[in-house]
Amino acid sequence: MKPTFLTALPVYNEVETVSSVLDLVKQYSPNILVVDDGSTDGTSELLTQRNDIDRVSHATNRGYGAALRTAFAYALAHDFKYIVTIDCDGQHEPQRIEHFVDVIEESGVDIVSGSRYLESFAADSPPPEERRAINFQVTRALNERLNFRLSDAFCGFKAYRVASLKLLNLTETGYAMPLELWVQAACQKLSVREIAVPRIYLDESRSFGGKLDDAEIRLNHYREVMDKAFAALPSDCEKLKSTGSESLG
Repeated sequence: MKPTFLTALPVYNEVETVSSVLDLVKQYSPNILVVDDGSTDGTSELLTQRNDIDRVSHATNRGYGAALRTAFAYALAHDFKYIVTIDCDGQHEPQRIEHFVDVIEESGVDIVSGSRYLESFAADSPPPEERRAINFQVTRALNERLNFRLSDAFCGFKAYRVASLKLLNLTETGYAMPLELWVQAACQKLSVREIAVPRIYLDESRSFGGKLDDAEIRLNHYREVMDKAFAALPSDCEKLKSTGSESLG
C-alpha cells in the first residue's frame, strides 16, 4: 500500500483545463486539494460542482507561491506524509504522480523535483527560448551558490516530505517562490533528487502577470528574490549568506 499522500494543484483562471486535468489526477491520487487562487473566469463554479476533491479558496488572487504555501499548510494540518504538487494547465502528466511518490518513499530524500531538461522525450515541446534562457541562468546561479546539481529550478511538478516543510519559512507569494524554497532547503540541508518529466508547452504566450512578462524585468525580479532569501537566512547559515550578493551573470 502506498503511503498517505496529497496531490495539490494551485489554480487560477483555468476554466479550459481544470475539469479534464482533475479527472486524470483522480485516477492516480486518492487525495486531491485544489487551491483556487481567486479565479474569476468560471473555474470556481466548476470546482464547486465536484465532490471528489477538497478545495481551499483565496478571496482574491494572491499568487502562485501563496497558493503553494496554502497547500503546504493544508498537508501539515492533515498529517499527510507526502505532498505532490502539479500544475493545472495540462503541462504535467498525472500518470507520473505515483512515480514521484515511489521515488521519495524509496530514496528517503526530502524533495523530488521534476526536470524538463534532465532527459529528452520523443514528444517534447521546444521551450520558449526566452524562458529557457532565464531558467538556465537562474538554475546555474542556484547551483553555484547552494552546491546543488539542479537542471530545472522552476518545474512545478514536485513531491515533498511533509515533515521537512516544517523547517521552511516561506514568504514569497509569486512565481519566484521556488527560488526562496531552494535557498531555505539548502540552509536546512534538505536532500533533493531530480527526475525527468516531459517538456509540454500548450500555451507559450502564458502570462506571468504585468511587468513580469518582460524578460529583463523578470530576471531582475528573480535576482532580487534570491538576494532577499539569502539575506534572510539565520546566522547558522552564514556561509550561504555570504554568497547572496553574487550576480546571476
